[in-house]
Amino acid sequence: MTLSIELQTKILRYHLVEQWPIGTIARHLHVHHQAIERLLSSRGLPAPRRSKRASMIDAYEPFIQEVLSQYPKLCASRLYAMVRQRGYQGSAGYFCHLISLRRPNPTPEAYLRLRTLPGEQAQMDWAHGGHMTIGRAKRPLMAFVMVLSYSREIYVEFFLNARMDSFLLGHVHALQHWQGCPRVILYDNLKSAVLDRERDVIRFNPNLLALAQHYRFEPRPVNVARGNEKGRVERSIQYLRTSFLAGRSYRDVADLNAQVKIWCREEAARRPWPEDASRRVQTAWEEEQPTLMPLPDDHFPCEEQVTVRLGKTPYARFDLNDYSVPATCVGQVLELRATPERVRLLKAGQEVAAHPRSFDRGQQIEDLAHVEALWATKRAAHQHHRQGYLIAQLPCAREFLQAAADKNYVLGPVVRLLHDQLMQFGPEMMNWAMQEAIKLQSPHPHTVRALVGKRRDAEQLIPTLDNQLPEHLKAKDTAIAVHSLSSYDLKEDDHDLE
Repeated sequence: MTLSIELQTKILRYHLVEQWPIGTIARHLHVHHQAIERLLSSRGLPAPRRSKRASMIDAYEPFIQEVLSQYPKLCASRLYAMVRQRGYQGSAGYFCHLISLRRPNPTPEAYLRLRTLPGEQAQMDWAHGGHMTIGRAKRPLMAFVMVLSYSREIYVEFFLNARMDSFLLGHVHALQHWQGCPRVILYDNLKSAVLDRERDVIRFNPNLLALAQHYRFEPRPVNVARGNEKGRVERSIQYLRTSFLAGRSYRDVADLNAQVKIWCREEAARRPWPEDASRRVQTAWEEEQPTLMPLPDDHFPCEEQVTVRLGKTPYARFDLNDYSVPATCVGQVLELRATPERVRLLKAGQEVAAHPRSFDRGQQIEDLAHVEALWATKRAAHQHHRQGYLIAQLPCAREFLQAAADKNYVLGPVVRLLHDQLMQFGPEMMNWAMQEAIKLQSPHPHTVRALVGKRRDAEQLIPTLDNQLPEHLKAKDTAIAVHSLSSYDLKEDDHDLE
């Protein structure tokens, strides 16, 4: 702060004539004590001496300096535990504050500005975009980000995990979008790229090597803790968070990927090119694209492959959900291949089941053909399957069945009737009626049917007819014998009776 001439005159008079201490002058004139000290020093006056109070940390000063000289990045909490073992009685908070004042400042490091040729290099990294709730599952929202180092062209695709299949699929989609492949791709030391590293000795992930062999590029991990070596993708991730994700609303991953595709093609492509502000990224990309290596004709397989062992039930557990298989596969080992859209199960290379993939948790994804064999041999399977179906379709089904059991109702007929009513009335009407039946303390299918009928009458809805045929009519065709009409003909003796 700049002191006025009047204020400087007052400070000098109070200090030299009245012999006021600096603290008193600071409180009286509302001026910081350091400003007063600078004024006195500029006038050639000696700086006031301050008596240093003894501190509990003074006795441990040589030990602290020795440890910090050997381990400059040692955290203050660990250093506090070490001095506590040696008799220090001070508080942890004040000790950590004193250590921050004593810690040596790191020497600033200078960096070279890296330049690359067109088509020479790309950089890849994952970006965490928060979480997405799907049913009962909370999934991480991960953004696959790849940037061409020369033109700064960005490719972004969102996944619900950062597994190997998503890692490979992101590469395939990025290279197909660019219609070419750079000669070198830089990576962080993530497990999808580097399994183990000892200085310059690197053990790559075999899946990444297979991908690199297919597209003929060189995978190159940066040095450990040297994010500046792939600063283009780091800066692009920051740009993605501030210019796209901030305040963004979306329905699901598909909607988010559709929005980010438009963002990459329009807003991100129109930003100034860092090498020449008079040009745009789109212009530099059009210059770089012909220099990329051509892609092979065949596609690289990106399915996640795991081995699953089935137990006593015909379901394979994968990613928090159960997928049905034929009953003949129980107790066997199957190969499971998964993409973000489908889950396939194979036995000896032959596909035995295929399902749409679910990112919920605790779900049973079934093909009714897989459980029909069990229905034919196990009568109890009917009830268990219907009960699981009710719980999956109706949020209040579990509470309703528990209330029915408390009333000592036989659950078999209750489940069967509720299942038939669900097929007839639909889940929205059934869920409402079952909740009302619980409130009336009458958890029975007859009550549910009566409540549905009253609501349909009040809403003047067309009654739903139960068109389910009996089982004996479903199993066979009934042949009707045509009766002869000759028995109704009148004979001559009959006329005589008249």
